[in-house]
Amino acid sequence: MNRIRATVALALVGTLALSACGGGDGATGDATTLSIVGFAVPEAANKAIIAAWNKTDEGKGVRFQSSYGASGDQSRAVVAGLKADYVHFSVSSDVTRLVDAGLVDQSWDDGPNKGIVSSSIVVLAVREGNPKNIQGWDDLIKPGVKIVTPNPASSGAARWNALAAWGHVSANGGTDAQAEEFLTKLFGNVVSLPGSGRDATTAFLGGTGDVLLAYENEAILATQSGEKLNWVIPATTILIENPGAILKNADPKAKPWLDFVLSPGGQRQFALKGFRPIIDGIDTSGIEGARDPNDPFPTPQKLLTVDKDFESWSALSKKFFDEKTGIIVKIIAASGKA
Repeated sequence: MNRIRATVALALVGTLALSACGGGDGATGDATTLSIVGFAVPEAANKAIIAAWNKTDEGKGVRFQSSYGASGDQSRAVVAGLKADYVHFSVSSDVTRLVDAGLVDQSWDDGPNKGIVSSSIVVLAVREGNPKNIQGWDDLIKPGVKIVTPNPASSGAARWNALAAWGHVSANGGTDAQAEEFLTKLFGNVVSLPGSGRDATTAFLGGTGDVLLAYENEAILATQSGEKLNWVIPATTILIENPGAILKNADPKAKPWLDFVLSPGGQRQFALKGFRPIIDGIDTSGIEGARDPNDPFPTPQKLLTVDKDFESWSALSKKFFDEKTGIIVKIIAASGKA
């Protein structure tokens, strides 16, 4: 597994592609170019933020290169040498890997946002009309229900999904043994474990499965793109918090870029693509694709967080996702679905 990941990471080093160009007719060949390396899900939002920033004095003429893929794979690729000025990952542990490699400063999460740049929640996406009548987590372990979720070995989205499912049991009075039993049944119904959250969405929209464990913003974005699907916000879900960080050797323009990402202007662009803003006071009206465009982000009955319900990313990574001893890793291995 480690050799495979190393090969993927090295391959990704050569795949950095030009995805967006900033600036107008006055942009020259020696204009500043910032390299974004991120997980696949926020690509559309980042492109929208780039377009908005390029209209400001600070961002005028700045160009961007970007590489998107599964969060864990992208993090390993940066360690292996993939150029990055700014990283936008699914989970904080993927930034910690860069800190440990000496590429990102240890103070990256010291600010008021604690390093988080975007957020969402885990939802259950279903076929149009919800033919399986999926109303919550317990419906997912019924016989005949086919689930699509990405693989936690490479995907941060998969880890959020697994934590939300675990929390459905543990945060409602269940023991670890009961939560493990629930996850075993859930992964027993999984029919596809794609490499990333975006690949999982693609597989589901292509006809695989009855239910997709997904970011809420993925469901909204798919609907914006004309796809026919519904989604259920389960009674218990988790607040997805995606980190962003500047590398130590980043171009100086990376700092004002991150400032804009965290500004009302940047967070409004996130909202328009279905992400929940991380700061108060953002206009969330008119969100195309949401079930209610003017009330797009309803409050779940019980919203879990990593800090409140799982101690920390360091602790939960060891408990659930360690390659040898992680509970979720063992469950998936036993299911034969990895």
